[in-house]
Amino acid sequence: MALNRRRLGRMLLAALGLLALLAAHDAWQLQRERQLDARIAAGGQGGDAADAPAGLRFALAYAQAASGAGEAALARYGTLQEDPAFGRAARFNSANLLLRQAIELREAQHPGQALALIELAKEHYRELLRQDPGDWDARYNLERAQRLVPDPEGEDESMPDTRRDAERAATTMRGHSPGLP
Repeated sequence: MALNRRRLGRMLLAALGLLALLAAHDAWQLQRERQLDARIAAGGQGGDAADAPAGLRFALAYAQAASGAGEAALARYGTLQEDPAFGRAARFNSANLLLRQAIELREAQHPGQALALIELAKEHYRELLRQDPGDWDARYNLERAQRLVPDPEGEDESMPDTRRDAERAATTMRGHSPGLP
């Protein structure tokens, strides 16, 4: 009986120790997240270098895009495009931002500048679709960009093979006629 009480007491102490360890870990993570939230609210001042977590850089870019600082947001998104966790979202958001800027330029009577931004946005969408052909958001936005500036006809078609030694059509081949009626 005494052995069971000791064992029960040890198990209870071990469980309490584990709970205390988990509570300390949660408190540390909460403090870290509060610091990240404060950096986002401050607009990234205080060390927005490459050592900042990718999630923070993405959140800062998103906040800048929402506040109208498009060029700064594009620069931040550009640093994230190779990131495994945020790369696709950064490429998608930067393409959307480019497309929005292009639409604003077209409305402000600057279609030449808008053309370059639309083409760049279309290239971002195509890259997303090369990585994941089932990305319907990128497909839809690419279609919207195509409606603004369609691709030239025949751009994807290759030139026909006009070499002399190219294979001839079946109608010009010599051979035996099967005796058609």
